[in-house]
Amino acid sequence: MHGMRRTTDGPDAPDRPLIGVSTYLESARWGVWELEAALLPEGYPRLVRAAGGLAAMLPPDEPAYAAPTVARLDAVVIAGGPDVEPSRYGAVRDARCGPEARARDDWELALIEAALASGTPLLGICRGMQLLNVALGGTLVQHLDGHAGTVGVFGRHPVKPVPGSLYAELVPEEASVPAYHHQAVDRLGAGLVASAYAEDGTVEAVELPAGAGWVLGVQWHPEMGGDLRVMAGLVRAAGG
Repeated sequence: MHGMRRTTDGPDAPDRPLIGVSTYLESARWGVWELEAALLPEGYPRLVRAAGGLAAMLPPDEPAYAAPTVARLDAVVIAGGPDVEPSRYGAVRDARCGPEARARDDWELALIEAALASGTPLLGICRGMQLLNVALGGTLVQHLDGHAGTVGVFGRHPVKPVPGSLYAELVPEEASVPAYHHQAVDRLGAGLVASAYAEDGTVEAVELPAGAGWVLGVQWHPEMGGDLRVMAGLVRAAGG
């Protein structure tokens, strides 16, 4: 067990791993209010629940609190979201790169570093995979075409696993995945290996080799589909 395991209410409730999921930080409206809010699309906690875990939101906080936060969790998910600031990987901003989200970059990079240092199972989704790559010294392609549908609509495309990888153990066949992104991994970070590709050669999954702990990043959005296998793999690893 990686953290302080939480249980659901009741003496007969199953003991489910606690999975922390990072959040957006956005201005939002509900009822009569328009305020800054920590947001997480419901697909994330729904996927965690369906895979047998308990979801906890991890809104941006001071990076110094990342390690003690991770110490209380059984696994960490870095969610999708805005583009990573190019200066984080030593690049000049492309005009097509989105606005920075510095609070998220700071917090999520600290969460990744804490998870890696402690051996806590870690899953990066879309932006989360890109940030994992950046955390380990890799770089990103700031814009590519063909991996997003129309604005605000998820597309789908096939992803082929690399035999022998952690991802291939979870999803051994080519699979159609829900995707919405315009950036991708360029140079891999230290220790990372590519474990799935799109038809055009874009890296679609990255991981650390066996023996380095359970660390996986996927470029698509499993929370927008019905395939539980990636999240179920994280939850099993979180259960020790």
